[in-house]
Amino acid sequence: MTKTVLIGVDGGGTLCRAAARVGGTRFEVEGSGANASSHPDLCVTRLRAVLDSLAQEAGLTPDQRAAAQVYIGLAGVTGPQIAAQIRSGLGLPRAVIEEDRAAAVAGALGTEDGCLAALGTGSFLARQSDGAVRYQGGYGLRLGDEASGAWLGREMLSAALRAQDGFGPQSDLGHALLTRFGGPAGVITFGLEASPQALAELAPDITAAAGAGDALATTLLMRGAGYISDGLMALGWRVEPVVLTGGLGPRYAAWLPEPMQASLREPKGSALDGALMLAERRT
Repeated sequence: MTKTVLIGVDGGGTLCRAAARVGGTRFEVEGSGANASSHPDLCVTRLRAVLDSLAQEAGLTPDQRAAAQVYIGLAGVTGPQIAAQIRSGLGLPRAVIEEDRAAAVAGALGTEDGCLAALGTGSFLARQSDGAVRYQGGYGLRLGDEASGAWLGREMLSAALRAQDGFGPQSDLGHALLTRFGGPAGVITFGLEASPQALAELAPDITAAAGAGDALATTLLMRGAGYISDGLMALGWRVEPVVLTGGLGPRYAAWLPEPMQASLREPKGSALDGALMLAERRT
């Protein structure tokens, strides 16, 4: 009897994770990620490497791999044209390739109603109700990604510069960052060249400082929490489960309004779990 092979991929801009379920056994691998919009060729190359590694780990034959039901949630997929380009490059004509938000929602909520705030280097919000999902955000740092790690880093440096000019509250962390980068000129130089990932590396210091009462860091966490709560309300939240995911998501729990804090739930699973779930739904 031929075993059904499901393959799910959670393809982020930094890290790509893939899983295969063969019969009742699950196999996982990970490798480097890439954004489908900004680096499509590199994205194909890295996806191929991860899928090759997964096939080896799971012991898939060429026929099993070709017949597998594949779902790929991928950063930077902004429409069917980019999805088709990646699908063609991978040589997987039957694969379903979509933006990475759907797999994150499926993993976090399963089939249940609720809201998700996914907050890592970037960010997006979502609400699932009666099987339908509405999204907000996920547009990248230049156009959005409010409350994300990259947003926190950028806003903290900007606030530190304003405080240096005498506009806005003083901050121990702001002073420390100005010193770290060699003064305002160094901050400006860093800001001109910094990737979202580099800006997000400042987020742990910001959240720690907010917990210690730093004025600027506290203001930023409150602004980020306000974005989350306002965004979820705009999506239709009505005292239903709220899940915070990503490296930064749980850090906002204490800053949310009390009704939302009372509605917080742990995620059912990861985005990779969601990708496998979506692969199974398409069998």
